Amino acid sequence: MSINDEYDTAIEVVIFHSNDLHSRLEQAAKTATIIEQGRLKYGPEQVIAVDLGDHMDRARMETEGTDGLVHQAIIEATAYDVVTLGNNEGLTFSAEQLDAVYSDSSFQVICCNLHKLHGDNPSWLSSSTIIERAGLSVGFIAATANFYQFYELMGWQTTEPIIEIKKEIERIRSSCDVIVLMSHLGIKYDERIADECEHIDVILGSHTHHLFDPPELRNGTLMCAAGKFGSYVGKVTISYNKVLQKAVITGEVIPTAAYPENEQIMDIIAQGKLDAQKKLSRVIEVLKEPLEVSHYRESPLSNLLAIGLRSWCDAEIGIVNSGQLLGSLAVGPVTAGELHAICPSPINPCVLMLKGSELIQALEQSLLVEYQDFKPRGFGFRGEQLGMLAVDGLEVIYALDKPPLNRIQSVYVNGEALELQRSYRVASIDMFTFKVGYTSLANFENATYYLPEFIRNIMEVELTNAEHIEQSKTKRWIRSE
Repeated sequence: MSINDEYDTAIEVVIFHSNDLHSRLEQAAKTATIIEQGRLKYGPEQVIAVDLGDHMDRARMETEGTDGLVHQAIIEATAYDVVTLGNNEGLTFSAEQLDAVYSDSSFQVICCNLHKLHGDNPSWLSSSTIIERAGLSVGFIAATANFYQFYELMGWQTTEPIIEIKKEIERIRSSCDVIVLMSHLGIKYDERIADECEHIDVILGSHTHHLFDPPELRNGTLMCAAGKFGSYVGKVTISYNKVLQKAVITGEVIPTAAYPENEQIMDIIAQGKLDAQKKLSRVIEVLKEPLEVSHYRESPLSNLLAIGLRSWCDAEIGIVNSGQLLGSLAVGPVTAGELHAICPSPINPCVLMLKGSELIQALEQSLLVEYQDFKPRGFGFRGEQLGMLAVDGLEVIYALDKPPLNRIQSVYVNGEALELQRSYRVASIDMFTFKVGYTSLANFENATYYLPEFIRNIMEVELTNAEHIEQSKTKRWIRSE
């Protein structure tokens, strides 16, 4: 037998991979069409389908209103073989909610650096898996971003990914023909892994929403990534010669725009919408007067959120960007669905110890249109623009005829002059700690995070507090004449 004859008998297996859907559910329907067509073309015995995490995003009504169960149905109907957890699954859903989504599912869930903080991992979570197709054994290892401070508050422990990945490689590599890493770590980590970890044939990347078109070869490892929001589906083709024990691996991305939406998935989405609407129809409060929000000037609804943060966190100051709120509330009943619609971001409260000088800088920036119009990307923000800062516990005297960044005349903290070198206990949001938007707020001495509460949970409490609603009308930003 010649070498050419040996390659003619090579096993061919195709892996379809998706990532960072962020609840663009209609795109999931297009992804399902591509995977279904792949199974028809190659045969189900030669196809593997995987998702790399952040399939869910609680900004979507169907996701919020079904606690993620609509995603379970979509993943099962698409016949995914393996999925892993992104931070949007692990950090925005409780352990009980994740159990409901992943227990008794037809697909496998893997992640090697995620463990229960107390007790054993749930039965649905494994560190890796081996899938056989057409006589080829493909080992899959997965890892998720190590946001350990946040995961601990959700009852999980994340560990350093590369150490855990190397352990899994050693554990499974003698049983595999090919090893594939499902990475929800981001492009920089993936590059390190390609440089430092032997025996990984393919890295499927996500988390940082990067796109490799075509895939890149780094230190003998094929690096693949399919962007974000279901705009592409990744495809990896493995041709493996058992005699030579060698693989030829190629990759590509398939744009989803031209593909039709799978009807079964669309039916699941429609049912998920009905289920979510029913759950979110719960009335929180009946407002006797409207609560307006503005992103360019002080407004009662954004003030109410700042009041709520300060009260809930027992802080001296409350501070939050008005862009967390996408709309005003009218007179009449406010439902959980309406609150979710105007405050969709899965952002958590936190307490920061901040010096007065850092607060002044952020307050000055808040008066500039370029900051008010700035659109943050990622870090949980699902709004349209940053908006000006809403505050509680502060009185800010400013003059717009002064030069930019020199407009604040004086600031009072609960009636006393702000001290530039004094540290204050400030209730705010975790987004700011990542140097997003008002970056001086990330110059904290220490931070305390609160999970699983979202800022909309705090707003829900505040909408029933008549005293705080009345306080929200009081001016905190006072223009000097």
